[in-house]
Amino acid sequence: MTKILIIHNKYREEGGEDLSVQNEINFLKKYFEIELIYFDNYIQKYFQQLISFILNKNSNSQKLLNEKINSFKPDYVYVHNTWFKASSGIFDTLRKNGIVPLLKLHNFRQSCTTSFLSKKHLDGQETCKACGYSNQNTGYVNKYFSNSYLKSFFVVYYGKKYIKILKKYELKILVLTNFHKKFLINKGVDREKIFVYPNFIPVQKDEIKKTHEEYILYAGRISEEKGLSELIRSFKKAEMNNLKLKIIGDGPMYQDLNNKYKSEEIEFYGRLKNSEVLELIRNAKAVITATKLYEGQPTLLCEAASLGVPSIFPKTGGVGEFFPVKYLLSFRQFDYDDLVEKIKLLNNSKLIKQQGKESKYYINDYIGDQRLIKVFKKVLDNE
Repeated sequence: MTKILIIHNKYREEGGEDLSVQNEINFLKKYFEIELIYFDNYIQKYFQQLISFILNKNSNSQKLLNEKINSFKPDYVYVHNTWFKASSGIFDTLRKNGIVPLLKLHNFRQSCTTSFLSKKHLDGQETCKACGYSNQNTGYVNKYFSNSYLKSFFVVYYGKKYIKILKKYELKILVLTNFHKKFLINKGVDREKIFVYPNFIPVQKDEIKKTHEEYILYAGRISEEKGLSELIRSFKKAEMNNLKLKIIGDGPMYQDLNNKYKSEEIEFYGRLKNSEVLELIRNAKAVITATKLYEGQPTLLCEAASLGVPSIFPKTGGVGEFFPVKYLLSFRQFDYDDLVEKIKLLNNSKLIKQQGKESKYYINDYIGDQRLIKVFKKVLDNE
């Protein structure tokens, strides 16, 4: 059986990318022999980590990778997040071992850390659509981490090496959408390296809804760049009688929004287990997002579609690629009057049922087992 070594650096707060990686591991285990190297960003030896930042290499991570290559002898190595404990040095280790890795990009942030200057990060925009960085709260320096100049310096130092790896190293880059592929090509990455391969989403079983409560659902980070303030105001403006808005997640704006808007019609749940989120999605009339960013593959919307629950979302990045061409519930990004009108369409039960049904059929085909494994094997065989 073909052997694949998967490398992923976990985030401090588990999020959508960590869940997507785990889902994909479970999926690939059905077809390949899989070994894992998980890194986390807990720091024990600060001086040693400082040296790693300066060198853009982590000797312990590289040693662990070498040992795993020698013992497991993988046919392929598949890399996800590398910031920061894994380090970009693992790509040098793979080169020395004659291995051309697969590298999956789950977001657009590799373009945000290529310069120490704010103006080059923003590239003429008021807000970066890749990460939410804004010219309203920044100065001359590209302060990617708003709470730390030092962390921002190191992530840019890291990012400058990372973009060089994308452009110069021999590797296969997997992205979630055609939009992201075009985005990278415009940044100077060779199109021949880039393959569109969406994340696997487990197909959910059809079950009878367990509640007659009418609500729409947001689940994700509670932050400015996710557009929660605008979403809530649009919901209130739509004046949907007897329809609630449920908000799941945590983040820097959670407490302020909870204090300001918590009511009988707007409920805040904080962080929940994925199983609990899925149950709330299953029983929702629709799910909704008003993100201000380019998004990769929105887990909330894809999980909802697999359950036949329709989504309201902005036309941004490649999100529309996960829905039928003539989908009727997407709105013009930043046009909140249009968002209000899409929320009002939830009164049309026949339309909503049809949009949910078409979404389910589309997503179960587009990211279904057979199509995804065919695409993945094609990437592996591409020499």
